Amino acid sequence: MQKRNKFRTAVITGVGMYVPEKVLDNKYFESIIDTNDEWIRARTGIKERRILEEGGTSILATKAIEDLLESTNTDPLDIDAIIVATVTPDMLFPATACLVQDNIGAKNAWGYDLSAACSGFIFALQSGTSLIESGQCEKVVVVGADKMSSIIDYTDRNTCILFGDGASAVLLEPSNDLDIGIQNSILRTDGSGRDVLRMKAGGSLHPASHETIDNREHFVYQDGKSVFKAAVKGMADVAVEIMEKSGLTGEDIAYLVPHQANLRIIDATARRMGINPERVTINIEKYGNTTAATIPLCLTEYYRDGKFKKGDNIILSAFGGGFTWGAVHLVWGIE
Repeated sequence: MQKRNKFRTAVITGVGMYVPEKVLDNKYFESIIDTNDEWIRARTGIKERRILEEGGTSILATKAIEDLLESTNTDPLDIDAIIVATVTPDMLFPATACLVQDNIGAKNAWGYDLSAACSGFIFALQSGTSLIESGQCEKVVVVGADKMSSIIDYTDRNTCILFGDGASAVLLEPSNDLDIGIQNSILRTDGSGRDVLRMKAGGSLHPASHETIDNREHFVYQDGKSVFKAAVKGMADVAVEIMEKSGLTGEDIAYLVPHQANLRIIDATARRMGINPERVTINIEKYGNTTAATIPLCLTEYYRDGKFKKGDNIILSAFGGGFTWGAVHLVWGIE
């Protein structure tokens, strides 16, 4: 295995999650757009998704971190840094990380938001890993959280069925055992994909105006065919590349934890890696695409279901707007 040059490793020592109570199932969409349950399930694998009715992304992130802190018996005053991966911040500033830091009483922590769309969590995980490996921090909370319902056009049948709201967090701490924790990562961006998956307005290029609102430019825009093609190749290629970098074969992988965008993309990635379907984490049927939250939601649920064991080789793989994509090889470190 090609290992990092380091004296300690960053290990996930705890997990937490939160999904809102309100459920939108496929039947709901049959009543508002031209679609049906069978069509949605066949093309995406999604049966339902969760919706946050009140509050912003900071509420989702706060509740996920509170779950993490309770389950690990961690004092918020001991947290050194908070990284929030999101494309739906409560506001442009202050950062959602600031709001979360205040909400949980982590008075000694600094933090920031990271925007990499559906790859946000693995980008943030690598950032947190660097803080741990460098010795700058001892406890880093990384949370993926998105209120996608706030930027979805529910008259657009091509996108509204895909997304839901949710959040999930992990705690990173150092270990002197270099054989557990984050082993390798490969992260990529390609800005030439900016026109096929984006929000057209709301930033400094096209600030909010009557025209941008009338043209419905403050919602997710996606050229589905182009994104699907790029995602299949990007996620599969980088997942195989991270295996090669770590000297692993499909037989060595306990679980693939892919971004939950589309079941067909997930299946294609697993086949390319030579991994059996039962070793792929899937919860897209319950939550849809929660953007930065999908991967940590899978980590949390599968660990709490007793499926992850200490020493398991786990591959995380994601693809998102930008384009952004990447993969992480981690060795599970919790008993």
